[in-house]
Amino acid sequence: MSFQNPVFIPGPTNMPESLRRACDMPTLDHRSAMFADILHPARDGVRKVLRSETAEVYIFPATGTGGWEVAITNTLNPGDTVLAARNGMFSHRWIDMCQRHGLKVEVVETPWGEGIPADRFEEILTADKDHRIKAVLATHNETATGVLSDIAAVRRAMNAADHPALLFVDGVSSIASMPFEFDDWGVDVAVTGSQKGFMLPAGLAITGFSKKALAAVETAGLPRCFYDIRDMARTYAANGYPYTPAVGLLHGLKVSCGMIEAEGLDNVFARHARIAEGVRAAVKAWGLTLCAARPELYSNSVSAIRTPEGFDATRIVTHAAETYGVAFGVGLGEVAGKVFRIGHLGMLTDVLALSGIATAEMAMVDLGLNVKLGSGVAAAQEVYRKTAAPVALAAE
Repeated sequence: MSFQNPVFIPGPTNMPESLRRACDMPTLDHRSAMFADILHPARDGVRKVLRSETAEVYIFPATGTGGWEVAITNTLNPGDTVLAARNGMFSHRWIDMCQRHGLKVEVVETPWGEGIPADRFEEILTADKDHRIKAVLATHNETATGVLSDIAAVRRAMNAADHPALLFVDGVSSIASMPFEFDDWGVDVAVTGSQKGFMLPAGLAITGFSKKALAAVETAGLPRCFYDIRDMARTYAANGYPYTPAVGLLHGLKVSCGMIEAEGLDNVFARHARIAEGVRAAVKAWGLTLCAARPELYSNSVSAIRTPEGFDATRIVTHAAETYGVAFGVGLGEVAGKVFRIGHLGMLTDVLALSGIATAEMAMVDLGLNVKLGSGVAAAQEVYRKTAAPVALAAE
């Protein structure tokens, strides 16, 4: 690999120099007043990105996986039932975590490439007259398959069933990259991480809790210590942390939220949509298809690209890394060897995206796939030429 080249994995993402410098700071006493000037603006910035007026934001030194654990251990009891669709590797891992914590999971098996079946959720929740289901788990953007699910439809299904379950949403590869409406969708716990749309190193699990979720915290019986948000809330009120925080990352998060606000959240979403559309145009020009089954499921942060039957897609990723020093994502779980992934989120521009498309194209031609050199680049160029927007992402 080469540090001179951008990465095209769906996280960790490329980092603007300003955020690298923001994280690289002298040692600070995290019990001093200076820390409060980092902590509270970072939390307020996340709340704006979630598009919430009321969410309580808790930030842990962990990753998105830790955020899943924050959600379940702070709100549920041993033996509780949760409802989830398994439509990719990350929904599968969240289900596995719940089972390891002694929760009962009603799993709706869903083809990888499809989104969450909100209509099936409505049927299950309507039939649950005793309200044994305490939470609904929803993976907003399934990073393994490049599938974006409709969280608003999940909330409508819950409302139609008149069901009181909590709604937990994994927004790890969607928040700060694609529209996420915490308040309007009635989300109870949102989970994300620092290393995707926030353009930072991995190391922060970022969560938002609704008032309803906070009420459940007081009666939750699953074991929790490191991830207890009650400790967080108490120490936040005193401008501190229950243990040593990742000060540099929190400072980076504060600066990142400022960058996103300066660009404008809607502009951030439009930039991701435009870049993704160029990638999808390239895929079509290559004669390949996406893992996502239909256009309404297409993710604007990652594209999982199917290769011809019998061809090991991992070869593309390996060849690109070894020959051109560029990183793409491999297929995971059921789609391992069947897809390769192009991450197009975070610090990315049209020009950077073109370099990734060109590299993927070279790797495929090198490996003998029936792809015309230059076809994908030209298709993406047409998209970017027609939809060019002023460069708004401040990299310095």
